[in-house]
Amino acid sequence: MKRLLSRGGAHLGIGLMWLLHWLPMPVLAALGRGLGAVLWRLAGSRRRIARRNLALCFPERSEAEREALAREHFGWVGRSILERSLLMFASRRRLLRLMQIEGDLTLAERSDRPVMWLVPHFVALEWVGPALMLRQSRPALDVYQRQSNPVIDAALLRARGRFGTNALVDRHEGARPVIKWIRQGYGFVNAPDMDFGRDGSAFVPFFGVPACTLLAPAKMAQSLDMLVLPLIVHIRPGGLGYSIKALPPLEGFPTGDALADTALLNRWVEAQVREQPAQYLWVHKRFKTRPEGEPPLY
Repeated sequence: MKRLLSRGGAHLGIGLMWLLHWLPMPVLAALGRGLGAVLWRLAGSRRRIARRNLALCFPERSEAEREALAREHFGWVGRSILERSLLMFASRRRLLRLMQIEGDLTLAERSDRPVMWLVPHFVALEWVGPALMLRQSRPALDVYQRQSNPVIDAALLRARGRFGTNALVDRHEGARPVIKWIRQGYGFVNAPDMDFGRDGSAFVPFFGVPACTLLAPAKMAQSLDMLVLPLIVHIRPGGLGYSIKALPPLEGFPTGDALADTALLNRWVEAQVREQPAQYLWVHKRFKTRPEGEPPLY
């Protein structure tokens, strides 16, 4: 019975998303901000995580400033949830109209080297896929986290593959299938700034705090001689859509020293976060894994 209720609730949620995608963007954005305000009150554990992350990363700011930043962050999170309805159901034409592209997004398709798109975890991260599928021709490979609810999982997989020949690899399958797709010409969408535990990781400073960070992106870029192209996605205020910034190839990366290269990546992500701090994914436990002997931070 519990499983049936869970499936039924998932179908109702997907139906609601279908209804939401018809709304004008300013209305959808306003509803998203309202959802963010509700989540701020109800999602106590995520609120505490965001506050803790901001205290660790911005100790120079006052408590009132960090509190305002956390509240603003939840507004962007609420928008990102409801506006995912567009990724699930909106037409190609509407998605193209909503995406403002800055820089040369087609650089990857002109390269004969393997490509890594470097994408920090801003709340609008899911818009990278449509941007790549609709605005350039090189197929993309992404690693995803399977959802526990099979109805939600299937819906998200359909949404990710609506407009192109993207490949998806379950995170638990490891690096081997990723490398296989890269060698077949797929560009790798890589979000390197999450805590996946000690395996294959090292403690590298992030905003001055030792953060458990995967070494694989640096090692892969070096061993496959990859062209590393940063992509930054932000939600534009006022329901104006999304900004996708295609930045020039990352300078001085990789060097062959995986630890130094990973530290460079973390410094680069820091710089991007400082430009739009409220839209970074502060509700993730970035510092969950601690060096041996250190107390937990959450």
